[in-house]
Amino acid sequence: MHFLREKFEKHVAATSSSPMGIAIERAEGLWLYGIDGKRYLDMIAGIAVSNLGHSHPAIVAAVQAQVARYMHLMVYGELIQEPQVDLADLLCQHLPPVLSSVYFVNSGTEAVEGALKLAKRVTGRQEIVCCNNAYHGCTHGSMSLIGSQEYHEAFAPLLPQVRRVRFGVLEDLEQITSRTACFITELVQGEAGVRTASPEYWQAARTRCNETGTLFIADEIQTGIGRTGKLFAFEHYNIVPDILVLAKALGGGMPVGAFIASREQMLALTHHPMLGHMTTFGGHPVCCAAALAHLQIITRQQYWKQVDRLGKQLKNVLQKYPGVREIRQIGLMLAVDFKDETTAMTAYKTWLDRGIFIDWFLFCPTALRIAPPLIINEDDIQEFEQRIYEK
Repeated sequence: MHFLREKFEKHVAATSSSPMGIAIERAEGLWLYGIDGKRYLDMIAGIAVSNLGHSHPAIVAAVQAQVARYMHLMVYGELIQEPQVDLADLLCQHLPPVLSSVYFVNSGTEAVEGALKLAKRVTGRQEIVCCNNAYHGCTHGSMSLIGSQEYHEAFAPLLPQVRRVRFGVLEDLEQITSRTACFITELVQGEAGVRTASPEYWQAARTRCNETGTLFIADEIQTGIGRTGKLFAFEHYNIVPDILVLAKALGGGMPVGAFIASREQMLALTHHPMLGHMTTFGGHPVCCAAALAHLQIITRQQYWKQVDRLGKQLKNVLQKYPGVREIRQIGLMLAVDFKDETTAMTAYKTWLDRGIFIDWFLFCPTALRIAPPLIINEDDIQEFEQRIYEK
C-alpha cells in the first residue's frame, strides 16, 4: 500500500491538492473495496456514471465478448461496426424522431465541442449563449462556457462571442437573438448544486430559439439515462432540443459520449470542409458494447420510474443531519446544502471516514453531492443512514 501511494503521488498527474487517495482493489454493485479491506458505499456513482452500479455482469460480459471479437479498427465513421450501429439505433428508438443521427465521441466535453461546432456550421453564426454557473467540460471550447471567472482568467484567451445569462430567469432569454448560433444549457445545473428551472422557463427558451433560428443544445451529460426520473430530463418539460449531448452514464462505466441531432443537420459536418468533425477513438466498439448492454437493461427495467421515490427517501434521511440548511433533489440527483462551507467539509470528511463516497460541487462550496447508482434500494438507504448517524 505504501509503495502504491508513493507511485501515485509521484507519477499520476494531480487535479487537486487533496485527492481522496484511497486505493481500491475491486468494486461491485454499490460497494467499493479498498486494498486494506475497508468497504465504501458509493453514493456518487463515479459522478453520475455507474447507473447500474459497478461490475454489472451483463456489462462485463458485453465488454469481454467484444474484446474477443475486435477492438479499435479504423478512425470513426469509416467502417460499419455492429456495437456502434446497434447503440445508435437503440438511442434513437427512445428519442423524438428529429433526434435521429448520433455522433459518438469519447467524453462529455468532446460531445459539447462537437455540438458547438455543429451549431455554428448549421446556422452560419458565431455567438453562443450559455448560463451563469454552468459546467460543460474542461477543453477550451467547453471551458469558455464555464461559470467561473477564475477558470476564464487562468486559461485565457478562450472562445469569443460567448454571452452568459442567468439560469432560469425568463427576461434574460431576450439576449438570444438572430446573431446567436446556439443556446446551450444543462436541464439541471450540476456543479451549481442541483439547480432546476420552471417548466415555463424551458417552454419560453424553446420558443425564443425557434423565433430567432437559434439551436437549442441540451447538455444532459449528468442528467441523461434516467437520473432525474425520466430517461432524459427534457421529457419533464415537454420540449425537444435541437442537439442533445450525452456522456457519463451512457457508457455504463466505459468512456463514451455523444451529440445527437437531425440527420439533415449532422450532414453539415461532412462537407465544406469534409471531415468537419473527426475522432480516432470515438465510438470505440468495446465502449459501445458496454453502453448498449447498459442501455438495454435501463430501458427494459425502466429504473427511472423508481428514482424519485428513492431520492425522496434519501432527502428525508438527510434532513435531520446537523447543519443541513436545504436539500435540492430531482430524482437521484441531490445537493445537501449546509449552513456554511466548513460544516459541509466536516460532513464530507466524517462520511468518508465512515465508509461513504460522496462529493462536492465546483460552484456551490456549502453543499455535498449525492448521486448513487439507480439500483440503490431501501436496504442500501438504511445502511447509508446508519453510517452517517453512527455514534
